[in-house]
Amino acid sequence: MNLKVAIAGASGYVGGELARLVAEHPKLDLVTVTANTNAGEKFTNLHPHLGAFAHLDLVSTTAENLVGHDVVFLALPHAKSAEVAAFL
Repeated sequence: MNLKVAIAGASGYVGGELARLVAEHPKLDLVTVTANTNAGEKFTNLHPHLGAFAHLDLVSTTAENLVGHDVVFLALPHAKSAEVAAFL
């Protein structure tokens, strides 16, 4: 059984690198990618080199979109990461 993964802040450089690493891991499935200003866009519009995730759209970074995952990576600015960690 693979772990369900979310990346909060997936529109940025670190989020893209995390997605690349997840894609290479046999026991991880990236199911949710979040962003703030880029919510609603296709993930691959920002990271075209990650074609394996062409099915994913960026959604808002909210508790509702992040709960229920086995792993949530926080690729956000420090203060925002602390805020998101508090509601997880």
